Parts: sequence; C-alpha cells; structure tokens
Amino acid sequence: MEGAVTSPSPSQLVLASASPRRLDLLAQAGIAPHEVDPADIDERALRGETPRRAAVRLATVKAEVAAARHPDAFVIGADTIVSAGARMLGKPERKEEARAMLSLLSGRGHRVFTGVAVIAPDGRRATRLAEARVRMKVFSEEDFERLLSSDEWRGAAGAYRIQGLAGAHVISLTGSYTAVVGLPLYETTTLLAGLGFVFP
Repeated sequence: MEGAVTSPSPSQLVLASASPRRLDLLAQAGIAPHEVDPADIDERALRGETPRRAAVRLATVKAEVAAARHPDAFVIGADTIVSAGARMLGKPERKEEARAMLSLLSGRGHRVFTGVAVIAPDGRRATRLAEARVRMKVFSEEDFERLLSSDEWRGAAGAYRIQGLAGAHVISLTGSYTAVVGLPLYETTTLLAGLGFVFP
C-alpha cells in the first residue's frame, strides 16, 4: 500500500551467558536472543574489589568478549555476586564448599548484586547494577541435605537458586527479584532501549 510505514526489523541480540535462567528471564520480557555465546573468563574478584564493582566489571568483560565475536549485534553480559558480610560468595565447585556457603546464609541477611552490561553494534555501551537484600530462615540439617542433594547449588552464586528449593526458605526480599535470579529485567530492557535496540 502506497505510503505505508514499515516497522524496523528487530535488532540482533547475543547473550554472553550459558545460564538457562537468564534465557528464561529474557523470554519473560518477550526477548529471544539470536545466539547464546558464553564468555569464558576468570570470574574471581580482584584484590580489594567490592562486590558492586566486581559484578559490573565482570559483566562488562563478558559482554566485550562476546561483542568482539559478534560486531553486528547487541550483546548482553551479566554477573551475579552474593555477599554475606565481608565475604563474597561465588559459584561453589564442591558440595562441601556449597554447604559452607549455605551455612553463612542460614538465619541471616545477605546482599545479591547483579551487574549488566550492554554493548551496541556501533560500540556504544552502558552498564547498570541491581541489588537485592535477602534473608533466609535458619536451616535445619534436613534443609541442608535437601538443598545439597538437589544439585541446585551447582553453578549458582551463593550456592542457591531462589526460583528453586531455596525459595521456600526466604523470609524476606527487598529489591530486584530478577537480579537474584540472575538478570534484572528492568535494568536490562532500559539499557537496551537507551542504546537503540529494536524490540521484537
């Protein structure tokens, strides 16, 4: 039809993470990445680095690695860090390490920081940090056994997944729930829109 206005095609999007949770969260926002390309980087915090700075830095590095391989796409990088007091809790590699982390979280509050970085095809970039405060009940020995035998601790910052069995042990949560899951949706969609991403 003459004079009809055509909508621009949706932008290409790459998620620099292999996390099924982050894919699920993007789907919740109606977004499906064209490709998933995890960035294999050292996820340890630097000496003297705060959890906030570490989460944003690691998210940025992940996005940069994937963006170098996909220069024509928008790229999302994200990183989640759990902080209990002065301790930064990453992803446990062994069940004993997971139990030690859960012991630190039992009956007390902790913070969850998720950094998000978006890099546009033209090289522009932006980052955001989302934070949540979570308080768990005191775990019984049976609680420990159920959480550890479920294997949900594998690949999970702080050794738990709030959308899994651990969710039944959360007394309170203040802040971004999706940040605790692994990708704060409000911050992510805001960053994409600000850099000119065309949503589906």
